[in-house]
Parts: sequence; structure tokens; C-alpha cells
Amino acid sequence: MAELKTKPTDVSVEDFLNQVADEKRRADCFAVLEMMKKITKAEPKMWGPSIVGFGSYHYKYASGHEGDSCLVGFASRKDSLVLYLMGRDEKFEELLTKLGKFKSGKGCLYVKQLADVDSKVLQELIKCSFANIKAQYKTV
Repeated sequence: MAELKTKPTDVSVEDFLNQVADEKRRADCFAVLEMMKKITKAEPKMWGPSIVGFGSYHYKYASGHEGDSCLVGFASRKDSLVLYLMGRDEKFEELLTKLGKFKSGKGCLYVKQLADVDSKVLQELIKCSFANIKAQYKTV
């Protein structure tokens, strides 16, 4: 089995975020960093070269594929701020209807800028995802 590339590193989260070129995106990253720190009560770690993650859990799929991932996390990408929120349920889906302007993938929310979304709803989404993943998987 291939070794996972997205695993915790010792790279400084603050140094990494300070390298985000766009000033507004950098400020959004630091705002999400503070939200996630407050909600998870965990210190952030870099996962791979570009994901800021909080906590970790072990997953194993029916296919036999397994590994560790962060409970919640985010990354600054070319077109948007990506939030990794895997723990979706009915409450999560209901909250999405109140969030504002975003795009969604299987376990990701894509936000152009924080000003496009309701920050209180975003915090509730992070809380919901974090709690659901912790309840579903063994945290490490």
C-alpha cells in the first residue's frame, strides 16, 4: 500500500499562513485558525505541505484502505479557502442552507472569502463536523 502524503509535519502553521500572498486570504486563514482552535481546543498542525489540521482520527474503509486524518482542517487554494469538514449529518446539511455563498465537495466547503458566509453558521458547521467525526471514529 502506498504511503499517505497527507500526514502531520513539524512545519510551523503560523509561518506557513504568513506566506499566503493575498492579504485578505491570509486574514481569512488566521480567522479560521482561531475559530478551529477555539472549537477543537487543539493546537493546529500542518498536514502535508498545505493543510492546517486539528486533532486526528483513524479511518478504515471496507476496501481495506486505512489511515489517519485531521478531525477538521483548512487550506488556502488558488481560488478559495477550503474547509475540510467530513462529519456531515442532517444538522450539518440544514446549516449549509443558512451559510451563504459557497461550493461544496464530498468533505469540503469552498469559500472565496469569509465575508461571503455567516461566521456564526460556519462556526456551527465546524462544531457539528468535529463532534460527528469524534463520535464516529477512534481519535488518536
